[in-house]
Amino acid sequence: MDAIILAAGKGTRLRPYTETVPKPLLPVQGRPILDWIIGALPPVDRLIVVVNYLGDVIEDYLAKQSHVRNWVTVRQEVPRGTGDALMSCRAAVQSDRVLVLNGDDLIGRDDLTRLAAVPMGILVSAVQEPDAFGIVFSNADGTLKQIIEKPQGLTPPQLANIGGYVFPKSVFDLTLPLSPRGEYEITDAVGQLAATGAFHVVESNYWLPIGNIEQWCWSQLADVEPVR
Repeated sequence: MDAIILAAGKGTRLRPYTETVPKPLLPVQGRPILDWIIGALPPVDRLIVVVNYLGDVIEDYLAKQSHVRNWVTVRQEVPRGTGDALMSCRAAVQSDRVLVLNGDDLIGRDDLTRLAAVPMGILVSAVQEPDAFGIVFSNADGTLKQIIEKPQGLTPPQLANIGGYVFPKSVFDLTLPLSPRGEYEITDAVGQLAATGAFHVVESNYWLPIGNIEQWCWSQLADVEPVR
């Protein structure tokens, strides 16, 4: 299995701190966010990191890290959404499955191990503000029923998509539609694959999102899942 980390964003909600440091390299308790993420990965054959903004700085970090020896970067020349970032990795993927993660949230190693154990899957976590997330609904057998973006009026807690996926390599054969906001969404790939077979919903036990300055400050004090 290969791992793809989506790390091309500009981190605008974390400015001015991201003006010279890419968001995935902001420190959390003395260690870059990306280092926590890579350290939590289950064993993978190859690491692929999608870059754009300050991509050379991320490449410098990857050259120094010791978690995964076999790594490459893919440059998303014109960022057009998470689906586009995924599809840009088509030529770089060598394994029959890929583990795909956002490059700015910390997820527990045990959770990633359980996600990697299913043929196709999405990682979720219970949230108290369902109108701020893509909410995942599952069938009785624990497979995906549907994802609704930022639904209104749901009683919390609800299970939110937290940006962790396992796809078969056939995901790269899909054609993704352009979303209303003018981007290609990775959740459209999820929906298309779920229509072909069992797409497992895996609930995480540890998730630390770092999407804004307040969350980044909190991460300096939070308990961080032990990783390699």
